[in-house]
Order: sequence, then C-alpha cells, then structure tokens
Amino acid sequence: MSVSPFLTRRQRLLKIIGDGIAVMPTAPEAVRNRDTHHPYRFDSYFWYLSGFPEPEAVVVLVGGKRPKSILFCREKHEEREIWEGYRYGPKAARTTFGFDAAYSIAQFDSKFPELLADRETLWHTVGGDPAWDKRLAAALNVVRGQARAGKEAPRVIRDLRAELDAMRLIKDDFEAEIQQRAADITSAAHARAMRACRPGMMEYELEAELTHEFRRHGGVHAYPPIVAGGANACVLHYVENDKPLAAGGLVLIDAGCEIAGYAADITRTFPVAGRFSAAQKDVYEIVLAAQTAAFAAIAPGRRFTEAHEAAVRVLTQGLVDLKLLAGDLDNLIEKEAYRRYYMHRTSHWLGLDVHDAGDYKTGGQWVTLQAGMTLTVEPGLYIGAAADIPAELAGIGIRIEDDVRVTAAGCAVYTTAPKTVAEIEEIMRHD
Repeated sequence: MSVSPFLTRRQRLLKIIGDGIAVMPTAPEAVRNRDTHHPYRFDSYFWYLSGFPEPEAVVVLVGGKRPKSILFCREKHEEREIWEGYRYGPKAARTTFGFDAAYSIAQFDSKFPELLADRETLWHTVGGDPAWDKRLAAALNVVRGQARAGKEAPRVIRDLRAELDAMRLIKDDFEAEIQQRAADITSAAHARAMRACRPGMMEYELEAELTHEFRRHGGVHAYPPIVAGGANACVLHYVENDKPLAAGGLVLIDAGCEIAGYAADITRTFPVAGRFSAAQKDVYEIVLAAQTAAFAAIAPGRRFTEAHEAAVRVLTQGLVDLKLLAGDLDNLIEKEAYRRYYMHRTSHWLGLDVHDAGDYKTGGQWVTLQAGMTLTVEPGLYIGAAADIPAELAGIGIRIEDDVRVTAAGCAVYTTAPKTVAEIEEIMRHD
C-alpha cells in the first residue's frame, strides 16, 4: 500500500493545527474471553493518518515552523514475535510509513511532555477514551510543573475529530479505488448467496456463502451481517441469522466487505425459491423506484437530505397504491404517515466506518453534497403482520441498498449485485 496518501493527510493536518500539537492513538486490543482476543481492528482516525496496522501505537503531529510527524509503536521483540507475529518496531515503522521520527510506545509518557511544552493548542479526541484523557491530563500537569523553568503548557484544548471528520468526508482517488474493490467483492458475495439459496436452508448457511467470498479475496465483514428470512426482515438490525428459509418467503441480506479498512454496505432482498410472488414484486418495484429517484437527487450542490425526500415521495405513493395508506400525498408526507412502514433514513456516509465520520448538518442546515463524498442509498418498506394488513403483504420486508460516490456529473454507483426482478430471477434459476 502506498504511503503517499497518509503522508499527504498528515501534512494537511499539520497546516490546520498551526503551532499546536495533535495526538491520535489507535484502538486497544479487546479481550473476547479469558486470554483470547477479538481479531484486532485499528482505530479509523489513526489509520487515516498512518496506515499503520499494529496495536499500542500513537501518532503525534507537532506543528509550527518545523512541523514533524512522529509515531510511537511497539519495540521489536523476538520472543513475542514467535507467539504473535511480526512487529515493525520504531526503526522500520519510521521508514516504511513515512514518519519523521519513531519511538517505542514505552517512551510516550516521558517524551510527550517535552513535545507538548510551549505549544499553543493540544488537539486530541476529547472524551473519546477516558484512559487517554487521563494520560494527556497527566502530561499537561508535568509541563505546568515546569513553569519556573520557563515551560508553558497549552491553554487551549480542541477536539481533533472535527477537523478529521471534514477531511474524511471527501474521499481521494486512493480511497475510491479501495472502496470500489470492497464493493466489487461484496457484489459478488451477494450474487453468490442468490445462486446458493434454496428453501429449507438456514439463514446462517447464506451467511457462510458471504463469508467465503469475502475471505477468499482478503476481506472481512465490515459489520455483523443481516440474513433475515420472511418477517425477520422487518427487524431492522436482525443479526441472529439462525432461522430456516421458507419456500414462499423473501430473504433480506445486508452485508458488506471491509478491505484495507474501508467498508462496503449492500442490501439485497430476493425470493427464497427464486421467483417473486405478485405481491412481493409489487412492493419490490416500489422500493426500487424509490432508490432510482434518490440516485437522481444526488449531485454536487444538492442537499444531503434531498435523496431521502425523493425516496419518501415514491414510497408514500407506493403505499397509497398498495392501499396501506389513504389520503393526499403531500399531507401524508408532512404527517410522516409512511414511518409505520419506512422508519429509517435513506442514506449515511460510508468509508473507514460503515456509518462514516462527518456531519450531516452544519449551522442547522443540511450538508451540501460535494464531489468525492461517498454515501449509501437504501430505501425500504417493512410491512409487519397486523390485523389491518392484507395477508398477501403481511411480513414482507424489503430493502435495496447500494453505495455511491458523488461525481461532478451526479453520482456513480459502486455496487453491481443483481437488483432488478429479472436479474434476480435469472441468477436464481436452478434448471
């Protein structure tokens, strides 16, 4: 992986912090049970600035007339490497990842006060980790204790995340290439699940198909996958994935691959037996039309919420056509009558986090879209079983989700998994 994008980001952030100093630790390792750990996943902000994959590491950016970027990381350790694998160590990490200097993480508490002294502002993730808040407060007190020696501690503390969130909203070409790869792998995994699906399978068997496709391309799940058969699809965050798939029902799969830290996020809904019923097709076509309308509302200069508003209009009209709502369309939208069947928003930012960093409103106004922003488009309808719901519609849950990048001309869709009724039924043919 090229070090250039990470170096560029650090240089950009150094200009933002002026004569200040910025601190960004990575995520700690997490114990799963007893002495077994969860698979390690770095902190997204830390990764954005460093590309460094190991735990127990900190990026420090020192601004001013002679700006520099410093990495603190684990020392080389022959015995630990026998048990746990390769460690870069400070010397190799500095050259490999393009830092001006690198030190052992064991030296952080002694060296950081030296770097902190006479800085105007301390930038860090205020409140993000109580242990780090305490650690940095201790460093500030060390500098304050050197006042008679002429040392000054920063008088201003600012949240680094606000600046990094703004940077992360606009993806560069390096990020776009990774996101496209994650989307391609995820699209192939959803297609694989469609081809494999048979009535009587367990939801977790389809989950296994996704996992196989992700892992064989070097990816992992970006988030716990949803494989929801039948009415389970009406539970938005259903993750048990342990029920059998019925012949006449649908299955909703919401799953995304993570590659080099970047997430894809795709949802497809398809018939377990390979053919939509008339009622299922009617609902599906409404959701698909809503997504098409949302795509058309995404372009530079448009408000973030316009895609949601476009989708809501199509979905609400569809609910009227299905006779699940009655009344004037504008009045139904104003009263949010659709929320019984569509209770989430249509989009979220996508990147290093599946619900990525970045504001949705600034100054009380929805963010204006810019080229390079990446977001999901995921309308849905969730028609639970109730006394007033026609039998043919009861328990239908449908969501269609794709990942898009805002371009100068509108938006480009990253994801290519089969989506139309004809495409889905064709790929699921078993003759």
